[in-house]
Amino acid sequence: MDRTILHIDCNKFYASVECLYRPEIRDKPVAVGGNPETRHGIILTKNEIASKYNLTVGEPIWQAMQKCPELVVVPPNYPLYLRFSKLCRKVYEDYSEYIEPFGLDESWIDVTGNTSSGMEIAEEIRQRIKFELGITVSIGVSFNKIFAKLGSDYKKPDAITRIGRDNYKDIAFPLPASDLLFVGRSTTKKLAYYGINTIGELANTDVDFLRKVFGKNGDTLHRFSNGLDDMPVMHKDQIRDVKSVGNSTTTPRDLVNDADVAAVYRVLCESVAERLREQGLKGRTVTISVRDTKLFSFTRQKKLAVPTNLSTEILDAAMQLFKENYNWGANIRSIGVSVSEFDFEYFEQFDFAGKALKREKMEELENTIDTLRGRFGHFCIQRACQLNSGGLNEFNPRIEHTIHPIGYFA
Repeated sequence: MDRTILHIDCNKFYASVECLYRPEIRDKPVAVGGNPETRHGIILTKNEIASKYNLTVGEPIWQAMQKCPELVVVPPNYPLYLRFSKLCRKVYEDYSEYIEPFGLDESWIDVTGNTSSGMEIAEEIRQRIKFELGITVSIGVSFNKIFAKLGSDYKKPDAITRIGRDNYKDIAFPLPASDLLFVGRSTTKKLAYYGINTIGELANTDVDFLRKVFGKNGDTLHRFSNGLDDMPVMHKDQIRDVKSVGNSTTTPRDLVNDADVAAVYRVLCESVAERLREQGLKGRTVTISVRDTKLFSFTRQKKLAVPTNLSTEILDAAMQLFKENYNWGANIRSIGVSVSEFDFEYFEQFDFAGKALKREKMEELENTIDTLRGRFGHFCIQRACQLNSGGLNEFNPRIEHTIHPIGYFA
C-alpha cells in the first residue's frame, strides 16, 4: 500500500504573522528583515503584495527599497514565529503522530491508514489553519516526502496539489531540476552542463552516469527524481542524533580586522558552548565559515586534542583557523562556527600541570554564566573585552538566529 504524506508550508510565514498582528500594514508591501542601517538589513521574507515588486529573499533592504519605495520593513520576532509554529503543530497532531518539521514553517505529516483521504485531510488542515490562526498554508499530497514537498511549492498561496503515481510525470517532469529538494545551485549548474535541465530529464538519465558525475549522490538524484524516495516521516517524539552544534551570523557591520572577527566569534562561540552544555555534549572538531564582501567564502576545520564545550577553547580554535586561512583581501560580511565529532566516552585524567583542574573550573564558571543569563537575560553579564567592540556583541544568537532541524540525511 502506498503511503499518504502531506507537506505543509506556511505561506510567507514571518510576514503573514506580522501582518496578522499589525492590521495597519496588511494592505501594504511588507518585508521582514533587519534594520536597514545595519548589515542585518536583508529580506528574510515578504508578503504577497511585496512579491509583485520582484523582491527576493536575501536581497539587501536598501536595494529592495529602490524597487519598492513604499516597502514597510519590520524586524523579525522569532519568539512569536516559534509560538505560531507550535500552534500549527498542535493542529497537525489531530491527524497523525508522525510529524517531521523542516524549519519553523514547514512540516511533513504521514497520514497513511487514516479513514479520510489525503486530500480530505489536507483541505481540512488548510481551512483550520486559516480560521484558527489567521494565516494560510500550501499543502502537497503524495506517496513520498520529496514529491509532497514539490507539491506544496507547486501552487501558492493557500492551495493544495496532489502528486500521485498517476500524474507525477505530468506535474513533476516538466519542472526545473532545481525545484527538486536538495538540488542546490552547484548541482543545478553541473546538471545543466550535461544538458539535464528538468526533473524529467534527470529521471531519465542513466544512473551509472549520475554516479560517475556525482558519486553516491547520483543514486539519490535518480531516486528522488523518479519518486523512489522511501525515507520515513519521523515520529513527533523522536529526536534525531545531533551531528553538530553551530551558529552563524551576518555581521552588524563590516569586519575590518582580527579584533572585529574575534568579537563576533566570541558571541557565537558562547552560544555554541551553551547549547553543547545544555545537551550534555563535548566535541573534538571545530569548523568555521567565512564570507567576505567580495562574496569569497570558505570553511575550515580543526581537530582538538580534548573534546570541549568551553567557549574559550572553541574561540581559540576558531581564531587560529581564521588567521591561518584569511589574508584580508576584503572586509568580512558573515562568519559561523560549529562543533562536531562528539565524544561520549572520553575521561580526562588530572595531571600535575593542573590543566584538567583549570578546565573543570572554567566549565563551572561558564555554567554559572548560563544560569545567570537564563534567569536575568542574555545581556545581564558580558565580558569586559567586549565593551569596546563597537556594537559587534549586541546580538543573541540563541534568539535572533533560527536554528533549523538536523539535515534530512542525518
